[in-house]
Amino acid sequence: MTVNQIVVFLRRASRIARSELAAIGALLVATAGVMTFVEVADDMTEADGRAFDQAVLLALRPSGSADGWGPPWLETAALDLTALGGIAVLGLFAIVVVLFLVLQRKHLSALLLTLGLAGGVALSEGLKAVFGRDRPPAAFQAVETINASFPSGHALLSAVFYLSIGVMLTRAFPRRRFKAYVLGVAVALTLIVGLTRVYLAAHWATDVLAGWSVGAAWAMALWLVAYAAQRRQAVHQAGPHDETLPDGPVGDKDPSVIGE
Repeated sequence: MTVNQIVVFLRRASRIARSELAAIGALLVATAGVMTFVEVADDMTEADGRAFDQAVLLALRPSGSADGWGPPWLETAALDLTALGGIAVLGLFAIVVVLFLVLQRKHLSALLLTLGLAGGVALSEGLKAVFGRDRPPAAFQAVETINASFPSGHALLSAVFYLSIGVMLTRAFPRRRFKAYVLGVAVALTLIVGLTRVYLAAHWATDVLAGWSVGAAWAMALWLVAYAAQRRQAVHQAGPHDETLPDGPVGDKDPSVIGE
C-alpha cells in the first residue's frame, strides 16, 4: 500500500468515525429530549412544578397584569421576536428553503424538512389535545392565545425548523468555527422564541421546556432518518435521494443538506 493510499484510507476512516459519532450524538439528543418531556409533563401536574411556573410568571409580570418586567421597549421587542416561531413565519421560511433545495436537486432534504415541520404541527396539536392545560391567566397575557398551553407550539416548531436548518448548514462548512456559528445561531433563535413566550405570559415556563424537548427530539429523529437514507442510497442508489450538481470535482461533493 502506497503512502497516498494510506492517506486516503485514513481520511475515509476519519469521515466514517465522525459520521458515526454524529449519529450517536443525534440519538442521545433525541433520547434526552423524550425523557425530559416525560419528566416535565409529570412535574407540571405536581405542586413543585406548578409553584415553579407561578414563580416565573410573577417574576416576569410583577404587577399582576399584562405589564411585563423591564422597559417598555423590551415587550415590543418580545412581540416582534416571538413571531419567529409562529406557523405563518415558519411556513414562509420553509417554502423558501424547500424551493431552494428542490432547485438544487436535494429532494430528500426538501421532503424531510416538509415532513418535519408538518409532523411538528401534528405533534404540537396532538399533545395539546392530550394534556389540555390552561394558559396563564388572561390578565397576565400580552398576546392573544387560542388553544391549549402544553407544550408550547412556538417552542416546539422553532426547535424543529431552526435546528434542522442549522444542522444542514453545519455540513456546508468545513471549518469548525463556521459550524459552531451557524449551529449557535439556530440554538439562539430557538431559545429566543421560547423565552419570549414565557415573558409575554403566553405560556408557562414548563410548556416551553416541553416544547424545546419534543422539538429537539423530532429534529434529531429527522436527521437520523436522513442519515440512514443517505447510507442506504450510497449502496443501492434508490429512492428520492439528493443528487449532486456537477459543479466541482467528484471528491468535493456538496454536503449542505441533512444527511449528506
